[in-house]
Amino acid sequence: MLTDNYQRQINYLRISITDMCNLRCLYCQPKPETGWKIHQEILRYEEIVRLASLMIQLGIKRIRVTGGEPLVKKDILWLIKGLAKIEGLEELALTTNGTKLVPLAEQLKENGVNRLNISLDSLNNDRYFMITGGGNLNDVLAGIDEALRVGFVPLKINMVVMAGINDDEVESFVRLTFDKPVVVRFIEFMPISWQEISWDEGYLPAHVLRQRLAQKFSMVPCSNIQGNGPAEHYKIDGAVGSIGFISPISKHFCDKCNRLRLTPDGHLRLCLGQDMEIDLKQPMQNGASDEELKGLILQGIRDKPMGHQFQIKRPEGRQMCAIGG
Repeated sequence: MLTDNYQRQINYLRISITDMCNLRCLYCQPKPETGWKIHQEILRYEEIVRLASLMIQLGIKRIRVTGGEPLVKKDILWLIKGLAKIEGLEELALTTNGTKLVPLAEQLKENGVNRLNISLDSLNNDRYFMITGGGNLNDVLAGIDEALRVGFVPLKINMVVMAGINDDEVESFVRLTFDKPVVVRFIEFMPISWQEISWDEGYLPAHVLRQRLAQKFSMVPCSNIQGNGPAEHYKIDGAVGSIGFISPISKHFCDKCNRLRLTPDGHLRLCLGQDMEIDLKQPMQNGASDEELKGLILQGIRDKPMGHQFQIKRPEGRQMCAIGG
């Protein structure tokens, strides 16, 4: 069992394989002038598989592939196959914006992805276009249908709720669960790096949203959600799917944090809300042995902070797209 200095079991790794994306969302990658890492700066697939294998040997059980947008990467299925074959891995998941799922969902399923999360912040065509910097909502809706068709059930849909931007759509998102086996999760807007909208103005506490929805829908707490993470889940009376609330600001879950993050350029990020990182790429490319790399990983786990400091200091080191959520 892999534990940190606060006796938290660390068993979950999020791997951001690229900071590139075909969208530029308000809170994630809003600045056109933000440069992407060049090819030589990011980890090769073979290096990702090697580091993932070492972490699984140490105690990691679950991996989630993220970006940026992971499905913009060439030969993504090669990486999926490589990760899925690692002995000891219990679950392989992927987070996507859904725009490229129609041609890839079935192949992702066949090559070892167990679960999918789709990021979607509006069901209105014009608003989706605005939030994403030019995205086509129909591509995502078609991707959702295709993912369900090939067996990604339950399918998680993540909505970052922003006051004055999209919070008037939460009821419409709830209604998605009426006849689709989806888990719609409402996520509090977090202050990470530079964002196009003010966090103070856009932040809406999850408990306020939950109270609002409870006035319109019959909500019953539930806990039997596959891959259950930090969300508080509820079933709506008569619905096929369910909803969840993730509250990293108003009701943080740092005392139960079980995750590490690997950035596209090979840094082990110890906390989403702090800029603490350990470089694994340079030692690996300089010839570090597996045992030496394991030592660095274990040192990182020992250095993992007790919790984020969103209320005190906004992380400035990376855009959200280069962390992986």
